[in-house]
Amino acid sequence: MTTITPTDIDRAQFGREWEDWHRGHETRRADALGFFAITGLHWLGSEPITLPGAPGTWSLGADGVVVELAEGETLTLDGATITGTHAFGEIPERGSVTPTFTDDDVAGAVEIAIRGGHTILRPRRADHPFLAEYSGTPTYVPNPRWRVTARFRPFDAPRPTEVGAAVDGLTHVYDAPGVLEFSWRGEEFTLTAFDGKAPGALLVLFTDATSGLTTYAANRSVGIDAPDADGWTTIDFNRAVNLPCAYTDFATCPLPPEGNRLPVGIEAGEKTPLTRVRSIDALVAPGGAA
Repeated sequence: MTTITPTDIDRAQFGREWEDWHRGHETRRADALGFFAITGLHWLGSEPITLPGAPGTWSLGADGVVVELAEGETLTLDGATITGTHAFGEIPERGSVTPTFTDDDVAGAVEIAIRGGHTILRPRRADHPFLAEYSGTPTYVPNPRWRVTARFRPFDAPRPTEVGAAVDGLTHVYDAPGVLEFSWRGEEFTLTAFDGKAPGALLVLFTDATSGLTTYAANRSVGIDAPDADGWTTIDFNRAVNLPCAYTDFATCPLPPEGNRLPVGIEAGEKTPLTRVRSIDALVAPGGAA
């Protein structure tokens, strides 16, 4: 693999490509029914509950999550209209289904998800004030020097890796396919990698010496292209982004695995957000320590 150095890169083009990428990233996460539209985090147990600003009475039974819709209330899922009583069936760990609704011409949704063995409901509304207030995330100025060549070292088999979560009392388990090794200013570093969104792509959760100072304290993530046949790829820390937990207490984001705290300051990518949705009730999972 040919190593790309900062001197090989047209800085103006690099900056334009980064601006296009980050603009698209901001647009996607501020979608009308995206994560910024979440109005609450509700832990579903044996007792039925109602959700502020969303239709139905929700409960957990033998057929998974069940909603009881009153006369005139409807939900829509995969193009089908739901009325009356509806069971959503089994949802796998880290899976979710998100039926939608309309309330006085305002679009809404209810995310039903399994996180750390718990069933959660997260209503979303397009008129959530945070969507209107959000004005963007500050970033470092993109710089090619924060692109580093890395070697992927796969494990013999994916390793189940337990990590903490943004909510106390909750843990996540992800299969790690291997580690990424790279050099920075003469030092060698190793990061545990998880599967990315595209086939063969990777994702790294990390903190570094800027965490809690200029960047979000708990975590950042960076997506990485699939390694080539020899295991080489590039980590572009300019594309390090915040997870939803940087913006809202209604997120259950994973924390970085042990060993993924870099002792150097990664002065690249997104910084700490300027605004945040807070809720005392969302901070502890059922059975978790406060």
